[in-house]
Amino acid sequence: MTTDRSRTSPSASGGISTFKGQERALRADRLGTGGLLLSVLAATAPLMVVAGVMPTTFAVMGIVGQPLLFVLLGVVLILFSVGYAEMSRHVHNAGAFYAYISRGLGGTAGAAAALVALVAYNALQVGIYGIFGFEVSGLFATYADLEIAWWIPALVAALAVGLLGWLKIDVNARVLGVLLVIEVLLVVIFDIAALADPGKEGLSLHAFNPDTLTGAGVGTALCFCIAAFLGFEQAPVYAEETSRPHVLVPRVMFFAVGGVAVFFALSSWALTVATGPSAIVGTSQKQSAGLLFFLTESRLGGTFTDVLHVLFVTGMFAALLSFHNVVARYAFAMGREGLLPAAFGRTSGSSGAPGTGSLLQTVVAVVVVAAFAVADDKPAGDPTAPVLHLFTWFGNIGALGVIVLMAAASLSVVVFFVRRGAAGAQAWRLVTSALAGIALLVIAGYTVKDFEVLVGAGPGSSLSWVLPGTIGIAALAGVVLGLVLRARAPEKHARIGLGNEAFQLDKAASS
Repeated sequence: MTTDRSRTSPSASGGISTFKGQERALRADRLGTGGLLLSVLAATAPLMVVAGVMPTTFAVMGIVGQPLLFVLLGVVLILFSVGYAEMSRHVHNAGAFYAYISRGLGGTAGAAAALVALVAYNALQVGIYGIFGFEVSGLFATYADLEIAWWIPALVAALAVGLLGWLKIDVNARVLGVLLVIEVLLVVIFDIAALADPGKEGLSLHAFNPDTLTGAGVGTALCFCIAAFLGFEQAPVYAEETSRPHVLVPRVMFFAVGGVAVFFALSSWALTVATGPSAIVGTSQKQSAGLLFFLTESRLGGTFTDVLHVLFVTGMFAALLSFHNVVARYAFAMGREGLLPAAFGRTSGSSGAPGTGSLLQTVVAVVVVAAFAVADDKPAGDPTAPVLHLFTWFGNIGALGVIVLMAAASLSVVVFFVRRGAAGAQAWRLVTSALAGIALLVIAGYTVKDFEVLVGAGPGSSLSWVLPGTIGIAALAGVVLGLVLRARAPEKHARIGLGNEAFQLDKAASS
């Protein structure tokens, strides 16, 4: 395989040689396959998807064929992962998306991707605090007869997540792993119970019939469903903290996207079986986010349903942790390369974690939650507009940003290998990347077109362009930053996306 100035050199053991400056590199060899997989899967928050996203998609879009949508999106994301995983064998950087994009499309495009990623993942993380706070306040009201405002548990969670983010990643992996495994097991138990005790239409496969994917709501349903997958693409963010990133990152990505696609397809099918395909839309409209709990109550009893409510909250906490870690590492990579102040590019001496980036994410979360709390003048425990807006507005902003990043990364993969003269050897990967990029652009187009539906705004609402415009502004600001660096600090511009490899070059030159 050919090499160029941006490649690392293999170490004697066959791994990736990483310059381990005390303050300029994340601590290597801290994550194996299990820890990396758990950290990535936690962001998908499987119970939040099954209990929240799936009923909403059935109810709002009226699409019975949601299980088939998960299968189709799984195929698209596998196609995306083929080229993305191959790129991960050549690039090992906590900046992930923007590092990949800069390698293919140049430093200015990389700077734009960096700011989009920082905004998108911050939005995804912060948005969850709205629904998290509301659910926790509901648990206190139900089981402790105590009325508390939603923003109190949200702020407590933000501080707890910030503390864990400051600690070593293996501590986080253990926390995420325990929560995730229990969460998945409970959903699987429901799936089995639903198939063992189906609705009046029996074990119907109607939800996998292509005829169910007709109507105006399919495009918007795609936007809802692809958001459920977000998290699998985070594996390369942790590349510097694994011993064999060229092996572990691709392996974890394929495990994650394949497992998530199968899990969500089967679980959404189980929901249609439990109610009957003809009744799933009406039942979802009636029960809303309570659909799963309504179905478990009759099949598995009150105790199981109570435990499921608690796990719904812990699953969201796991997702908060996972997205927090990703934001902190993006900030670290950007600080190391001059896209943010240098303080963000240093790790904390005690744990080797990106402490300043972790602190930034915590401050952002606290400020946003506090702002929505000030806007909330409703009684404690009431599902007020600020809570729902925090979750839907920020969640959809983040989803749009990640979809755009994946589409750009697909293009970058093609350009990267063509420029290296490897188009022939990588031909089938380039084809899969191109197909995935086209599909992702179509989904991004539907997302922007139907944004008012996604966030529940009325026709003609300014939110339909202001909220998605946030991603456009971030991209434009990144382009301006990249152009300024290219004109005033070309050495910094040249380093965008190189990460530790730039420091290896400096080390080699000085010696």
